[in-house]
Amino acid sequence: MPPVLTKPFRRFAFTASLTLAATGAFAAPSDVLVSTDWLEKNLSDPKVRVIEVSVNPGQFERGHVPGAVNFVWHTDLVDPVRRDIVSKDNFEKLLRNAGVSADTTVVLYGDTNNWFAAWGAWVFDVYGVKNVKLLDGGRKKWEAENRGLAAVAKTPAPGNIKVADANPKPRARLADVVAAAEKKSDVALVDIRSADEYQGKVFAPAGVQELSIRAGHVPGAVNVPWSEAVAADGTFKPVEELRKIYAAKGVDGSKPVITYCRIGERSSHTWFALSKLLGYEVRNYDGSWTEYGNTVGVPITNLAGTVWGGK
Repeated sequence: MPPVLTKPFRRFAFTASLTLAATGAFAAPSDVLVSTDWLEKNLSDPKVRVIEVSVNPGQFERGHVPGAVNFVWHTDLVDPVRRDIVSKDNFEKLLRNAGVSADTTVVLYGDTNNWFAAWGAWVFDVYGVKNVKLLDGGRKKWEAENRGLAAVAKTPAPGNIKVADANPKPRARLADVVAAAEKKSDVALVDIRSADEYQGKVFAPAGVQELSIRAGHVPGAVNVPWSEAVAADGTFKPVEELRKIYAAKGVDGSKPVITYCRIGERSSHTWFALSKLLGYEVRNYDGSWTEYGNTVGVPITNLAGTVWGGK
């Protein structure tokens, strides 16, 4: 359970946060995002490794950024036995096979507005891998601009990266979320699902397989759908605009934040915006609603009045 922060400490942290932002001490968007122009100009750089993490089957095979390597999120980036992210050893092996070394700049991109690419970035962050960036706008923007796609994948020379032990700081667990719901910790909860999911009108988006028994949201969570963070072309909105969007819901960096969605991928997109672009202290709850909404004994807010099976 995270420590309960006193008001003076929170005030200090918030002031320090604003000072760092004002002085530019936080990472600039250019440090964590690359544009489609930049990527096209740097595709031949041997120290740049492009990795696709998409959710829809066949996307990579249909055509990918030239030189990119494909990571399949539900086999490469998760543990095949436990419900957990990939192990340290397997992740290190995966990266080495992808040609990633200590001095490599990794550029992640994918479909569906980079949901799973952002989730990949979160896994990289858990294992302390540096120089990881998102292609701003992902596949959507790359394809909309008619940039080149390759149909045949190339196998890069093995890399030599060593990854660190898993860092628990970017990750929220069920106990952390329950503590926030029961007001035993001072944390801002951000539910990034659709308004219908948040209100409990639906259990999940239509067509998905992973479901929860109960619908609704974690008590105290505010609803800021992930889509509010992106422009029409799929790129992140400007930093100051993002800051205002979240501040309007009371999320201003004055206290730690936990993001969640249904399985943790859409919330990774918001985790990236809040932590990497705004510099807030953020944990992503990858158990998300499929864990919370199936857990016995946890409090749930359901604005739609749904209890079981839509009744």
